[in-house]
Amino acid sequence: MAAKKKAARKSSKSTRKTAKKSTRKTAKKSARKSARRPNAAFMKAMQPSDQLAEVIGSSPMPRTEVTKKLWQYIKRKGLQDKKNRRMINADENLRPIFRRDQVSMFEMTKLVNRHLS
Repeated sequence: MAAKKKAARKSSKSTRKTAKKSTRKTAKKSARKSARRPNAAFMKAMQPSDQLAEVIGSSPMPRTEVTKKLWQYIKRKGLQDKKNRRMINADENLRPIFRRDQVSMFEMTKLVNRHLS
């Protein structure tokens, strides 16, 4: 009787393993098929205000590109705080946009979106 129970346990374990393997394979395949598509709202070209245009340029561009150009400007000028890298120190061009001397990188995008139309 003990031999029957052991055999039953072994067979149930082997079916569990094959079931897990098959779900993993299908999950990987579905992840490959559904490539990430950019949100259309982020890709819409926005016109920067005059104050923002001094930093990134005056041509219309998507919000994602605005953020990239702003980070290029910040890194080129060395405006990240030395101790707390999440904070951005405003220079004479960024002060009208941020309205403060220092903002966090998370606040920065919110403040910049006010200057896009």
